[in-house]
Amino acid sequence: MKALLEKIEPNFGSSFTIRQFENQFLFKDPVWHFHPEYEIVYVSNGKGKRHIGNHISYYDDGDLIFLGPNLPHFGFTQERYDGHKEVVVQMKPDFLGVQFIQKPELADIRRLLERSRSGLSYYGPIRHEIGRRLIKLTQASPFEKLVGLLEILNAMAQSTDYENLHANGFTLDVMVEDEVRIQQVYRFVQQHFKDNIALEDIAKEVSLTVPAFCRFFKKLTNQTFTQFVNEFRVGNACNQLQESDALISEIALNCGFHNLAHFNKQFQRITGKTPSEYKRHMKPVMHFSVVEE
Repeated sequence: MKALLEKIEPNFGSSFTIRQFENQFLFKDPVWHFHPEYEIVYVSNGKGKRHIGNHISYYDDGDLIFLGPNLPHFGFTQERYDGHKEVVVQMKPDFLGVQFIQKPELADIRRLLERSRSGLSYYGPIRHEIGRRLIKLTQASPFEKLVGLLEILNAMAQSTDYENLHANGFTLDVMVEDEVRIQQVYRFVQQHFKDNIALEDIAKEVSLTVPAFCRFFKKLTNQTFTQFVNEFRVGNACNQLQESDALISEIALNCGFHNLAHFNKQFQRITGKTPSEYKRHMKPVMHFSVVEE
């Protein structure tokens, strides 16, 4: 799946951007995108989905993630609670200056920035502790924001309460027409993943013949359209296994799998567990990395 380039410019007098959203969704109309900036996203409460590179996961009770440059991502909050707040910080790779970041006192932060290139998810008390500091930072002066951000980065660098998402990105040098088409494909799958999606239908949606569509999709995503749809369906099945007491057969059907044996096979291929094992061992924040065949 190809990502759209998001252009981000800090406000005048700032070397990075920080924005806060209250009682609304940061990703109201989510788009698969990338940008050259580092990004910290904090969600104070609620539950939702992350799709970062080749990683798909669901979070509960808020979220704190740190993403490196040019890591394609797509995320949204599916359900929020009273007092909901979301904060996003975006920093250009050289926002601290090429020479300043090499200072020995910043060694831990340098290592943090490097780890973030495959995506980091924080859990435990540190998640909301950092979140409260980010919310407070939105009201600070420009100088206080810079100092406060350094302190936050240092705290994240020192913490061991994080998971490396091991997310990998994709090749980004594609034509604008291809980017528009891949967005059409993603929206179509979102709307119809519960149905039987014929190659003829999706090819017609993007004005291509079936052979041309298969070549186009394979070139941009390094996987077949069928593989992509199965991964999307399994991601939704993971969410239902977490939140629902429905039978596995019912969840399979709700996610577009009309053959239980096929669902079990695809689920284990993608997550490394059977649906029953996944349901028994699921945690408040669950993740899996997509495994290619």
